[in-house]
Amino acid sequence: MKYTQLGRTGLKVSRLVLGTMNFGPQTDEADSHAIMDAALDAGINFFDTANVYGWGEDKGRTESIIGSWFAKGGDRRDKVVLATKVYGNMGADGAAWPNHDKLSALNIRRAVDASLKRLGTDHIDVYQFHHIDRNTPFEEIWQAIDVLVQQGKILYAGSSNFPGYKIAQANETAARRGSYGLVSEQCLYNLYERRAEMEVIPAAQDYGLGVIPWSPLHGGLLGGVIKKETEGGRRASGRAADTLADPAARARLQSYEDLLDKHGVEPGEAALAWLLTRPGVTGPIVGPRTAQQLDSALRAVELELSEELLTGLDEIFPGPGPAPEAFAW
Repeated sequence: MKYTQLGRTGLKVSRLVLGTMNFGPQTDEADSHAIMDAALDAGINFFDTANVYGWGEDKGRTESIIGSWFAKGGDRRDKVVLATKVYGNMGADGAAWPNHDKLSALNIRRAVDASLKRLGTDHIDVYQFHHIDRNTPFEEIWQAIDVLVQQGKILYAGSSNFPGYKIAQANETAARRGSYGLVSEQCLYNLYERRAEMEVIPAAQDYGLGVIPWSPLHGGLLGGVIKKETEGGRRASGRAADTLADPAARARLQSYEDLLDKHGVEPGEAALAWLLTRPGVTGPIVGPRTAQQLDSALRAVELELSEELLTGLDEIFPGPGPAPEAFAW
C-alpha cells in the first residue's frame, strides 16, 4: 500500500479509503468484519463512514458494526484513521425532530457523542460535514468544533459535497478565529463526472485540503457495465440503467471499455488508477460489498497507466477545464 499526507496535515493515510456504506444494508456484520480485516492486512488505514449509514430505521448500524470490529482488539482502532460524518437527521423512526440534523452547535455536540458511543471509541480522527448547512454560520460551526478538539473527541474537521466557495468561506472564517479549518473535502469525482475539477479541487488545493473522491466508478458505470450485461452478468440498475438508456452515453462507455480492452486493463481498476494520478487527490473511497471487490480495488494502487491510455481516457471523458476559463475566457 502507498501512503500520502492528508492535505496540509501531518497525518499519513492510505491511497485507498475503505468506504463502509454497504456494511449493514448489503453486507452482514461477519462479512463486514472480514472485509475490514482484509483491508487492514493490505495496509488500508483510512476508514470512512457516516452516522446515517444503515439508513431508514437502521441509521447508525454501520457505525455500530465498525465499533464491534474495534472491540475485537488487536490494535484495530490504533491502526485506523477513522472518519465519520454529521448532517443527516438521526431522529427516531426517521422523525424530522428539530435540532436532530444539520450543523448547529447543538446537533454537532449531540451527534458526535452518539457516534463515539456506536463506534466504541473515545475520539474521531476526521469529523466531516456531510453537506453544507445554509442556516448555520461558520462562526457557530467552528466554535463547536474547537470545543470538541479541546475535549479530545475529534482531531480534524473535513467537508463533503461542498462547493468551492463554501470551502473558501469555511477556511477564511476558521483563519479569523485561529481555528485549523477543513483538512479534507469528500466530493463526487470520477472519469465520467469531472466537474469538481472546475472549482472544488482548485479550492481544496489552495486551502490545503486533501480530496477524497466518492463514487469512483460512478455507480458501476465505469466498472465494465456493458461487458457484464453482454456476458449475462449483473444488469445495471438505478442511475446506471438510466444513463445506459441514453444512446450517446452508452456509446461513450462502449468506447471506454473498448479502449481498456485494447490495453488489457480492467475498467474498474483503470478508473481507480486514473483518480490516483489526479492532482490534489488523496485517495478514492472504495465501498466493497465482497472481499473480491476489495481485491480488485487493491490492484489499482499498483497499476501504471501509460500516457497513451491517459490521453485516450481524456478524449472520451474530457474535463470541464478550470474556472473561469471553463465558462469565460
